[in-house]
Amino acid sequence: MSEQFQFSKPLWKVLKDTKVFKTPIFSLHQVDLIPDKSEQQVPFYVLNAPEWINIIALTPENEVILVEQYRAGIHQPTLEIPGGMVDHGENPIEAAKRELLEETGYISENWKKIGEASSNPAILSNFTHIYLAENCQKIQDQQTDGNEDILVHIFPVTDFLRLVKNGTVHHSIVLSAVAHYLLHLSVPL
Repeated sequence: MSEQFQFSKPLWKVLKDTKVFKTPIFSLHQVDLIPDKSEQQVPFYVLNAPEWINIIALTPENEVILVEQYRAGIHQPTLEIPGGMVDHGENPIEAAKRELLEETGYISENWKKIGEASSNPAILSNFTHIYLAENCQKIQDQQTDGNEDILVHIFPVTDFLRLVKNGTVHHSIVLSAVAHYLLHLSVPL
């Protein structure tokens, strides 16, 4: 089987892209489209957001560095891997290094991009870049911004994977990072 999948669905025709609302993090657009083989215009709503990054960060003891934080969308705390937005003018690996240091106080000299995921292609325009950072060392206290309240937790990889399996770790982009990490560990397909 070929490694490349050949898509057969053509792109829909964009008639109009109107910015409806802008926030400091994303802008909401109404995109008027005409589906393939149709004459009827269909409105869709898309959140244009910056690229994101997520990091599977491992200590020399093969422990995963996790962050616990409150998430307003579900009005609950979550257990996640470090991550965040790519700032304007920043590339994804720079953002990954910055976010790991800010959120956890850890750094790594051993970085590898292990994947990329469309954050939610139904409504979001961006991608999440997934990195593996190995042999992470704590060099300082975390330096979060004003709207972050993060607790750092360290778990052996097997315990972390149990938390994924039992649903404690449920953030969909984190689950995508876990899948990429497990594929990275496995024998090439």
